[in-house]
Amino acid sequence: MTLSKQQTDEIAELLTRQIRRKLTQRKAEPSEMPFHVRLLGKDRMAVFSFVQSINTTIGQDIFEPIAVIVARPRFRQAISQYKKFNDTISADAQYVIQQLMNDLTTARIAPNKEDETKRILAVVRSGEIQKIKRPRIDLFLESKNGIEYYIDMKTAKPNAPQFVAFKRTLLEWVGIRGVVDPEVEIRTMLAIPYNPYEPEPYQRWTLQGLFDLKNEILVAVEFWDFLGGTGTYEELLDVFEKVGIALRPEIDAKFAKLS
Repeated sequence: MTLSKQQTDEIAELLTRQIRRKLTQRKAEPSEMPFHVRLLGKDRMAVFSFVQSINTTIGQDIFEPIAVIVARPRFRQAISQYKKFNDTISADAQYVIQQLMNDLTTARIAPNKEDETKRILAVVRSGEIQKIKRPRIDLFLESKNGIEYYIDMKTAKPNAPQFVAFKRTLLEWVGIRGVVDPEVEIRTMLAIPYNPYEPEPYQRWTLQGLFDLKNEILVAVEFWDFLGGTGTYEELLDVFEKVGIALRPEIDAKFAKLS
C-alpha cells in the first residue's frame, strides 16, 4: 500500500465527519428555482439540491485537506490555504507576463513552463515594485530538496473563458514569489482532482494552447500519485467507497426524508 493506515484512517474520519455534517444540516426547499420545482416537484428538487451541496462540500472542504494528508510524508511542507505568500510584484515582471499572455493567446509561441518561469524571474526586481492583493494558494508544497509548488485546485469542468485567467494567475505567482527570492525553485500548477471524461483523456487544456500540459496540469491519477506516490489515486477511491458503504443507511434515510 502507498498510503499508511494512519493516513487512510485520517482521510476516512475527515470524509465521514464532513458528510455527516451535511446529512444533519437543515436546508430550505429550493424555492429560488420556481420553474424547476413546478416541473419536477419539490421532492426531486430537494434531493437534487442535497446532492449538489455534497458535490460542493467535496470540492471545497474535502479535497484540499485530503491532499495535505496524502502529501505530508513525501514533502517537507504541505499546507492548504497557504497564507504566507508575498503581496508585491515588479512592473517589469507584469510587462513580461502580459507579453507571454499575448503570445500564447495568439499562438505565436507554444507553452513552455520552464522558459516562461525563467523569463519572469529574470526581471522580478526590475522596475517599480507594486502592491497587489495577496493571492490565495489552495495548496503549497515544499519538496525535501527545496522546490516550492504552488497549486491552484479547480473543479473538474471549468468554463472555457476561465482558462486565460488561470494561466495568468500561475504566471503572476512566479513574479510575486520571485520578488522575495529571484533564485527560488518554483513550480506553479493547476490540479483537477478527477477526470469527468474517464476513460477518455482530459482534453480541455489541449484545445486552449495555453498550458504546458506535462509541467503545469495535474489531472486525477497524475495529481494524487504526484502527492502520495504510485497507486495513491486507486487507494483513495477505495477509502471513499468504504466510507460510502458505512454511511449508506444514513444517506438513504436522508433521501427518504427529502422525498
